Amino acid sequence: MDSLTQIVLGASVGEAVLGKKVGNKAILWGAIAGTIPDLDVILRSFIDEISATQMHRGFSHSIVFAVLIAPLLGWIAKKIHFKLKDVSFKDWTKLFFWTTVTHPLLDAHTTWGTQFFWPFNYRLAYQNIFVVDPFYTLPFLGFLIIAMSLKKENPRRSKFNNIGLSVSSTYLILTLIFKWVSFQKFEEGLENQEIEYVEMDTKPSPLNAILWSSLIETDKGYRTAYYSLFDKQEITYSKEFLKNHHLLEPYLDQKVIKQLIDISAGWYRIEEKNGKLLFWDLRFGQMGMDVNNASFLWYYELNIDETGNVKAVKRQPEIKNFKMVFKELFNRIKGN
Repeated sequence: MDSLTQIVLGASVGEAVLGKKVGNKAILWGAIAGTIPDLDVILRSFIDEISATQMHRGFSHSIVFAVLIAPLLGWIAKKIHFKLKDVSFKDWTKLFFWTTVTHPLLDAHTTWGTQFFWPFNYRLAYQNIFVVDPFYTLPFLGFLIIAMSLKKENPRRSKFNNIGLSVSSTYLILTLIFKWVSFQKFEEGLENQEIEYVEMDTKPSPLNAILWSSLIETDKGYRTAYYSLFDKQEITYSKEFLKNHHLLEPYLDQKVIKQLIDISAGWYRIEEKNGKLLFWDLRFGQMGMDVNNASFLWYYELNIDETGNVKAVKRQPEIKNFKMVFKELFNRIKGN
């Protein structure tokens, strides 16, 4: 999730764990700890972008990381707040464990997911909430601000904080229900239109959980579709985008190709354009609301030298009119 959301979650969890003893200090430390797992982005300064992308939300988003980092941060906080005699090292460690472990648990609900059980190579990705969702974050933030404004001795402080946690958690549960409903609708539409498929992946569109997109794998390619909970007409499926995986066969033994396939979780297609191969990662959706648009959120340009060595450069199609993109999104959310 975005940084603001993780700050709000960390602050609220910090308040729930230690707010009655240390007041807004718990919120401050919780907010700080809530952002720490995302510091894995600094890897991009030391290793190549492809490797950094593959490692993103890995170790730092695992329960192992939370167990290891919590005592260290707890020791630091105890040293800083040595005058708070009634707050033990164990109290601070507990705060930092829950604020760092809830970060990857929330991220597990996004499309990218997390390697929560690192070092095991298994990624949790429920794909039921977009990485930025104001319907999750803003009510949560509102209740947290109210809680912050009250003294730690005020019983209403924990009450408002708990309401914020409850409302945000309830919304997450609702998005799982919406995902199930949309999956049923996509499946029903495929059956009605006699479209054979191998596998289907569904996820919410940007900034909401009303409009859902599907990525449908067929024998030779992929189709896409959108479904709004307000839709009244039949679902429209895209033309078939050919996989063209055979174009990668000469290079499958190269590290960078293995990395890209791993990053895309196998949801990719290859396009040959101007003498170059483009590796399209399909999991994060298309550019715009046109299901027949062959441009997805990003791709990797594969540069192949004379010896057959492959280097990949991440690219993103240019968005010329953001206002129009958001207008199309809003109109599609309202239903067809």
